[in-house]
Amino acid sequence: MTVLHETRGPVALITMNRPRYRNAQNSAMTYALDDAFTRAVDDPSVAVIVLAGAGDHFSAGHDIGTPERDADTSFPRRAAPWWDHTDRVGADRRYAREMEVYLGMCRRWREIPKPSIAMVQGACVAGGLMLAWVCDLIVAADDAFFADPVLRMGIPGVEYFAHPWMLGPRLAREMLFTGDRLPARRAYEAGMVNRVVPRDALADETFALAERIARMPSFGLALAKRAVNLCEDQMGMRAGMDTAFGLHHLAHAHNAETSADPLAGMDAAAMKRAAE
Repeated sequence: MTVLHETRGPVALITMNRPRYRNAQNSAMTYALDDAFTRAVDDPSVAVIVLAGAGDHFSAGHDIGTPERDADTSFPRRAAPWWDHTDRVGADRRYAREMEVYLGMCRRWREIPKPSIAMVQGACVAGGLMLAWVCDLIVAADDAFFADPVLRMGIPGVEYFAHPWMLGPRLAREMLFTGDRLPARRAYEAGMVNRVVPRDALADETFALAERIARMPSFGLALAKRAVNLCEDQMGMRAGMDTAFGLHHLAHAHNAETSADPLAGMDAAAMKRAAE
C-alpha cells in the first residue's frame, strides 16, 4: 500500500510507504494521504495526527521519474474545482494537475481541524518539504535535512510556497538561491522545526508530544489551530502563495519553450548529481 494508517490510542499514524523511492509523492500517494487524513478526522477517538515516512527518509519530493509515476492519469477533483487534465495540452494540462494534487491538497490538509505533527528523518526535499509544512509541528531526527532545490530546473520554488513564512525571508532566499540542504539543527534555530532529537528516539519523542497535546480539549485545539492559520493568511501567506504558484507555472512554460521539457531536462538522477 502506498500509504499506511494505524491508530495508537488517541494518535493516528499516517505513513508514506514508498521507501524504495524515498517516499516520492505521485498522485496515487496524494489521494491515499487524503483518504488517510479524512479517516483520521472522522474518527472521534483520534485527537492528533502524526505524518511519517517509511524507511530512511521522510520524502524526496514529487515523483519525477519512478516506474509508478502517474502524472498523466485522471484524478478525482477534491481540492480544486477544475477540469480533468488528461485531455488537455500545454500549460492547461500541468496547471490543472498541480492546482489539485499539490497546491490544493496541501491547503486542504493545512485546514484539518486536528493538530498534526510531521515526524521527519533523512531527506525532506521539495514536495516532501510541502508535506512537512502543512503539519502544525515538526519533530526532526538529528539526521534530517530540508531542501528545495528546484531552482536548478529554473523554477522559483515548489507549488506550496510557504518558504518566507516558515523560514523568514533571508533564509528562504538562501535555501532557494543555493539549493543547499538545511540541517535539522539550523532549521530548529530558524523556528521551522519544533524539536531535534536523536534518530533512535524520534518515534518515542514524537508520540510523547502527540499524546500530551491529545489531552487538551479537542474543540479548543481546532480553534487555536484555525486562529494561527488565519493570522498567517493575514500576514499574506495565502495571497503570496497564489502569486508564487503563477510564477512557478511561468517557469514551467519557459522551460517548455526553451528546453527539452517543463523540468528543463532535470530528471531525478540529474537532480541527485547536482546535489552531490
